[in-house]
Amino acid sequence: MKHFLLGVVSTLVVVALSVVVVLLTLGDGDGTGAAPSAGPSPRTAPGAPADLAADETWLGTVDLRSDDVVAADGDLSDVVATGQGIRFSPSGLRAQRLDVDATVPFATVAGQVGADTRVYSAGGGLAGVERRVTILGRDVTVTATGTVQADGGELLIEPETVDLGGPSFLDAAASALARVLVTIRQPVAGVPDGMSLTAVRVVDDGFAARLTGTDVTIGR
Repeated sequence: MKHFLLGVVSTLVVVALSVVVVLLTLGDGDGTGAAPSAGPSPRTAPGAPADLAADETWLGTVDLRSDDVVAADGDLSDVVATGQGIRFSPSGLRAQRLDVDATVPFATVAGQVGADTRVYSAGGGLAGVERRVTILGRDVTVTATGTVQADGGELLIEPETVDLGGPSFLDAAASALARVLVTIRQPVAGVPDGMSLTAVRVVDDGFAARLTGTDVTIGR
């Protein structure tokens, strides 16, 4: 996610610079082009800040879409990002509001949890977690199904059922420890200050997540 957000910044920067280039080109006519048609004078976009510095570029709304985003710390798919009130300067980017919708593949979440972990859709809106762990001196495979939610800006998977695949007495003795091992709570890596996970649900190929934030600052 960190690399994706940095990618969003880079794309916004490219868009901002492209706008500047277009405006400079249109304003640098040498008299050989067609004369502009009569009409209303250009107006500043609604909401543009009055204190915009000379080295800043302001964009009212920017929408970005990508089917896939591949990064070192995990992949994303079906990405839609919307930024409002974007101010870009040499020090970075600041957005009055930034919303990101994306699907986080199960493999991305499993990779963050640790080795020998599988995360999958268990049906009915539940997530499944399978981990190979050591409990009471025995190596066992814990399988759990549970609900998924955004809690305190983090992804939380709480198990409703836990199965150790062993005798019932082993399940009873180790169920509390096993439940801890298959409870997943983790922040979305690389999210800048001002952004957090606000909604999540299980879909066929991962977690459909929404990240939102206000007054979001991302340095270059």
